[in-house]
Amino acid sequence: MKIFPSIFKKQQPKKKKLLCFDGGGVRAIAGIVFLNKLEAYSGKKVFDIFDVFVGTSAGAFNAACFASNEMLASEVKKYWSQEYTNKIMKTSYFWDPASLIQARPRYDSKGKLEVLDEIFKDTTLGASKKPIISLCYDIEQRHHVVHNTFSTPNITIKDALAASSAAPMYFPTHKTQNNQWMIDGSIVTNNPSLIGYSLASKHYKDEEISILSIGTGRNSLSIDGKTSSKWGGVGWLRNDIMGMMLDSEIDNEVAHNILGDSYLRINSSYGKINKFLDDDSEENIERIHLMGIEWWDMFGAKTIEFLEH
Repeated sequence: MKIFPSIFKKQQPKKKKLLCFDGGGVRAIAGIVFLNKLEAYSGKKVFDIFDVFVGTSAGAFNAACFASNEMLASEVKKYWSQEYTNKIMKTSYFWDPASLIQARPRYDSKGKLEVLDEIFKDTTLGASKKPIISLCYDIEQRHHVVHNTFSTPNITIKDALAASSAAPMYFPTHKTQNNQWMIDGSIVTNNPSLIGYSLASKHYKDEEISILSIGTGRNSLSIDGKTSSKWGGVGWLRNDIMGMMLDSEIDNEVAHNILGDSYLRINSSYGKINKFLDDDSEENIERIHLMGIEWWDMFGAKTIEFLEH
């Protein structure tokens, strides 16, 4: 028996609902598993539940699949199968996974661009069925760039996503159709909820806004402080300084302080899941899938209640 049916059966007071996705490579699958559970429970598509879709890096891809192509969660998940990750993550140059010294990116962009073209063609952000907000970083101007349906409608979705997912060390810097050189938006913030809130507040001036924010897991392993005091650049890289930056929950705390009960965060420690963003081995993907199921057990009822209001 369904415990919270009212959100899906009666008209609620007008409030814009934002769905925000963190970056995190293949770990973004967990959020899709969670949303698949939401669709199964509610009988409603994610597309119909939310009004604006926000994401950075892998999260921007998920957001666009829902907002532009009106996909079911199960359809989005197909594009995270090995059939597609093998296309996206084609090794461009030899590299040793045990080494921190990489002369070039692990992968070229050809496969990623082909997949984006297959899904989105030349659809622009302005032509998306529902608004999309995507974050990247202009390395020449040293400034963040927010591609979105409201103020950059002529940017193609595939261009925005290629820019947002150009993760340093993994993929090359992306040159956009406007001749800007962009890298992954996660270096600005891996949780784009406040970016989404800021833009949506300007566009929907007279309406309340609520945000469901979906993470990609966080590393909870302790680091020995005394040992870290001896690290130089290589030591910090070897001990996941980039992961520490991505795992920061400061945006989550600020969003809670600003939005209160109108903000709900779905995230947890990722335990034995590989910290590297590109591990699409069957074992690792299964662990990510299980994390998404655990999230539904942990947050499912709270999410349904949240969406009622």
